[in-house]
Amino acid sequence: MDVLGELGAVHVRAHHLPTAWVYELADALREEQTRTGCWLVVNDRVDVALTSGARAVQLTSRSMTAADARAIAPALRIGASVHSIADARAAAAARADWLVAGHIFETASHPGAPGRGLRFLRELATATPLPCIAIGGVRPEHVAELVAAGAYGVAAISGIWDADDAERAASEYLSAYDALRGS
Repeated sequence: MDVLGELGAVHVRAHHLPTAWVYELADALREEQTRTGCWLVVNDRVDVALTSGARAVQLTSRSMTAADARAIAPALRIGASVHSIADARAAAAARADWLVAGHIFETASHPGAPGRGLRFLRELATATPLPCIAIGGVRPEHVAELVAAGAYGVAAISGIWDADDAERAASEYLSAYDALRGS
């Protein structure tokens, strides 16, 4: 299944920015999506995803349901963030295309909350047929164990954003994933 393209995705996630700014950012990335083959995914905002030409939207627990998004944007690919097996089953029933499961490891973005761990990821892999992207405290050295536990892929925010060299950090994640595929 081609989920998020062969080359991955750039996820526009800006909870605190005005919609117009999020649209401008997504619209500016449209050409890169076409040029690189890397998908553009907009967080939460189906309207911005549609008008910017993004290939997908990632819904959160505060978003409309995948079924509602599918009704207004039938051609848009839809991801759903999940934090439990019940969330995953509901997303599958609502016809999401993939799951983003987190947080798997301890992360500064959820202080004091332990990661859900590899067991959670294994349970998700058997609970629904949807591909699952692992997020939350993920480092390049975790990629192999996450894929072995059932992850289709991984997502990183602070592992790239907070790195001294973001390009090198992104390359390390991609290299870890490619090593598993023999690329």
